[in-house]
Amino acid sequence: MTLTHHELCFGCGSANLFGLQMELERSAGGVTGRFFLKQDHQGPPNVAHGGILASALDEAMAMVIWEQGVRGPTRRLEVDLLAPAPVGVFLQLDAREESRDGSKIWVVGSVRDEDRVVAEGRALFIESG
Repeated sequence: MTLTHHELCFGCGSANLFGLQMELERSAGGVTGRFFLKQDHQGPPNVAHGGILASALDEAMAMVIWEQGVRGPTRRLEVDLLAPAPVGVFLQLDAREESRDGSKIWVVGSVRDEDRVVAEGRALFIESG
C-alpha cells in the first residue's frame, strides 16, 4: 500500500503533477520507496537539483513519524549531497527513526540511484500537541 500525507502533497501526492509523486511504503525499519527523477527536477544539465533531493529526503523521513501516528513539523533538516543524480532514472529512498528524546525525534534517510548513494539526510521532528 502506497503511503501518502494527502493527494496534493508535493512529495507523495499522486494528484500533484508538479510534485515528486513518490511511491512510499512501510519497511521493517521505517519507510522505503522511489520516485522518478524528471527533467523538470534538474539543476545542472542532466543532474538533479539538490533541493529536489532534500525535498525527497524530508518527505520520506516525515513519513516515518507519520506512520507512527506522530504529527509535527520538521525542525531541522541536514542533507549531504554525495554524488550527482542523473535525470531520467528512478531513485530509491530509505528512512528510519534514529532516536527519540521526549517530543524530539531524529530520523535518518538516504537516496540512491542504480549504482550508489547520492544523498543522505538527518532530520529533527518535534511532536506537536
